[in-house]
Amino acid sequence: MRLAAVWVCLMGLAGVVQASDGETLLKDNGCLSCHAKAEKVLGPAYLAVVDKYRGDKDAVASLVQSIQNGSKGKWGRVPMPPHASMSQDDLKTLARYVLAMKP
Repeated sequence: MRLAAVWVCLMGLAGVVQASDGETLLKDNGCLSCHAKAEKVLGPAYLAVVDKYRGDKDAVASLVQSIQNGSKGKWGRVPMPPHASMSQDDLKTLARYVLAMKP
């Protein structure tokens, strides 16, 4: 029983670390220059991204591709520049972090 309690505690801490990592990645990679949680800046609001990909089983992979390679025409005329130097782990963490945002 104690082992189960320790496991639950560790999993809770892992979620906090991942959320912290996602926020750090947003800041460190310039994402907040063009995006905000609830309002459109140059790019779409993160909550609009969440709405667009809701129910899409390939959402993380699609978002990873857009972040890594950039995109054009998905959200209007302003293209998103590529972030090709980010690691696959960071790309996935960032995509999951954005897709997990709540209003």
